[in-house]
Amino acid sequence: MGPIESGILGLYFLTLVILAILGVHRYVMVWLYFRNRAGRAKPRPLPARLPRVTVQLPIYNEMYVVERLLESVVAIRYPKELLEIQVLDDSTDETSAIARRAVGRHRQLGHDVHYLHRETRTGYKAGALDAGLRAATGELVLIFDADFVAPPDILERTIGSFADPGVGMVQVRWGHINRGYSLLTQVQSIMLDGHFVMEHGARSRSGRFFNFNGTAGLWRREAIEDAGGWQHDTLTEDLDLSYRAQMKGWRFAYLQDQVSPAELPVEMNAFKAQQQRWAKGSVQTLKKLLPRVLASDLPWWIKLESTFHLTANLAYPLMVVLAGLLFPAMVMRYNMGWQEMLVVDIPIFLAAFTSVCSFYVFSQKELFPDTWRSRLKYIPAVLGVGIGISVNNAAAVVDGLFGRPSEFKRTPKYKIEGAGDDWKQKRYKGATGWVPYVELALGLYFSIVALYAITYGLFGALPFIALFQVGFLYTAGMSLVQGVDWLVPRQQEA
Repeated sequence: MGPIESGILGLYFLTLVILAILGVHRYVMVWLYFRNRAGRAKPRPLPARLPRVTVQLPIYNEMYVVERLLESVVAIRYPKELLEIQVLDDSTDETSAIARRAVGRHRQLGHDVHYLHRETRTGYKAGALDAGLRAATGELVLIFDADFVAPPDILERTIGSFADPGVGMVQVRWGHINRGYSLLTQVQSIMLDGHFVMEHGARSRSGRFFNFNGTAGLWRREAIEDAGGWQHDTLTEDLDLSYRAQMKGWRFAYLQDQVSPAELPVEMNAFKAQQQRWAKGSVQTLKKLLPRVLASDLPWWIKLESTFHLTANLAYPLMVVLAGLLFPAMVMRYNMGWQEMLVVDIPIFLAAFTSVCSFYVFSQKELFPDTWRSRLKYIPAVLGVGIGISVNNAAAVVDGLFGRPSEFKRTPKYKIEGAGDDWKQKRYKGATGWVPYVELALGLYFSIVALYAITYGLFGALPFIALFQVGFLYTAGMSLVQGVDWLVPRQQEA
């Protein structure tokens, strides 16, 4: 075997092993979740003295959902004299007029609602939250993004946790208004359920760091200010502030049984934009804060989990590398003796993929104990889409690693709640870009790989090849079809 073949196989196995280690970490999350059942946080009684609360609603060009959001917030059960609401509007379109009218209407009904508009988006969402905080009067700050619907009892269920003076933030679980709208929303709901059940549950119960998710969370104002306030040098200001606050000694509480419904992206390009922002922002936070975490006097087990947490998105470039190497490695391995593939390659693949399956299966079983089996049919699609968006997210990771600047691209929302709702004629369509063409090429590439496997009887590898093939073709096809101008009008913003 020559040096080129050795190099290819060496890189192939190294990539596989690293992905398998990340897969084992998923098993650790499941183990920590069930091992620490007793640590599951529950709502605590309201204190005798109710604190003043500021609700912040950061919006940017949200004409379809801003009224729904505000209607839900004014319906929160809490004394009016203790509830301040801030609409933090950076919009450049009709949203501003819609929001102003809605604020005026609710002020006439006796609600303490304020409209704050910035002419420039300095700092994006973090800048808006920071500007609002300087004008806020609340001891506690509740934040909702535009795609959420505030539960009426959210303050009744969360404020009691702040009786502990060391608690700096309480996060509730995201629900999904339009879970059943399409295959894409079903996939997203399971992905997010895995995060909010297994990851948040495991980390919070076992005393490890976990993060505020940017919305549907209640902060102690003192914790925000003590941690250095909202900073906008990353695209994930929520993750950044969460780590800075916890490194200052503040503890977070996670109420898994309290749900705040939200609208999932229904368009593939919008979903990709959201994923890209999260991936790039997490890598920016990794560069900014992981060295501080590792140099601190925190316990080793917090440092280790923080490392896995902040480096998780590095798996996407590895997935792209694996996709490129799979075919040549298969050919070389077959020529060396296909039996070795059964002994080495497939067990490593199983270690990586079955861990992800168990992660999502257990999350569905926890949330839907009576009907979870009916949701198992979506797990292959979850795996395929996870692979399919690897090019999109890998590009974001590279941008984050090399410090390439980019704006905060918010996720378009269309007020899609049921099967009959249509978004295709609405504004704010996501951009297609170059990524779908790479995904399409990889999908066709894996079609050739599948034919090779069938021709030479490598049937054990076919399920894994099919995940790559279908995943890339699905994400590419949805992006390109939904990006055609005559099917979906292009976004028009002032």
